Amino acid sequence: MVKLQGERIYLGTLEKEHCKKLWDEFEYDFNNISEQLNIGHSIEKSDEWFEQIKKEQGNSHIRLGIFLNNDTIIGDIALQDIDNKNRSCTIGLGFTKLEYRNKGYGKEAVKIILEYGFNNYGFERITASTLEPNISARKSLEKLGFKLEGKERKAVYFGGKRYDRYNFGILAEEYEEIKRSWQKA
Repeated sequence: MVKLQGERIYLGTLEKEHCKKLWDEFEYDFNNISEQLNIGHSIEKSDEWFEQIKKEQGNSHIRLGIFLNNDTIIGDIALQDIDNKNRSCTIGLGFTKLEYRNKGYGKEAVKIILEYGFNNYGFERITASTLEPNISARKSLEKLGFKLEGKERKAVYFGGKRYDRYNFGILAEEYEEIKRSWQKA
C-alpha cells in the first residue's frame, strides 16, 4: 500500500470500498463547476471505476485517495494521461463533500503529488486545467507555481452555457524553485 504523508492529509492506495464512498458521498459544486458530473449513475458504477483504476494504474495514470490523518477518505488525486515518451502528465483532483473544499487540502494534496511526480516518477512537465468560473482553482494553481499557458475559448458546454477552459503547466525546474519558497514559508 502506498502512503505519501503530508501535514494534515496523506495520499494512499484506493480500495474498492474507498471508491464506493467517494462515489456515494460526492456533492457537485455548482458554484465552482468542473467538467465531470456523475448524476444518475448507480453506486454499482463505482465498481467499474475501481476496476478501471486497477487496470490503468501505473500505465496511463497514478490515482490515489486523499485521506485525513484519521483515515477518512475525502477525495482523490491523479497523475493522468501519462506520456512516458515526453515525461509529462495531467493532474486531476476531486473531493467528495463541499465541506472539504477550500480548506487547503487540495493545495496540500497537489504539493504531495507534484513531489512524487517530479522526483519519484521523473516527469518533466505536469499540466492542469479548470473552467472559467472556478476562480479558486485557478488561484490555487498559480500559488502552487503553475503558469497559465492558454485558454480554450468556449470549450465546454454545461448548464446551458459555454465556458472557457484555462490550461496551466509547471515544469520540473519551476517546481524545484517554487518548492524552495514553500520550505522558507
